[in-house]
Amino acid sequence: MMTTWLRFSAACRSPLGSGVGSELRRPLGITIVGGLILSQILTLYTTPVVYLAFGLLAHRFTFRIGNPIDEPAPGD
Repeated sequence: MMTTWLRFSAACRSPLGSGVGSELRRPLGITIVGGLILSQILTLYTTPVVYLAFGLLAHRFTFRIGNPIDEPAPGD
C-alpha cells in the first residue's frame, strides 16, 4: 500500500498539472492513476477471496481418517 500511495502521489502531478505540454501528459497520467487504483482494489479484495475459496475447497476434499480405537467393532 505504501508503494502504491507513493506512485499515486507522484503520478497525480501529471493529470492535475498545467503549463506547457500538460495537455499531452494528462491522458497518460489519468491512465496511470486509474490503473494504480484498480490494481490496489483488485489486490485488496480478490486475494483474500481466492485464499478463502481454496481453503474451503481443501476442507471439502480432505478425507477424514478416524481413530481405529474409537470405532466400534463390527457386529456391536
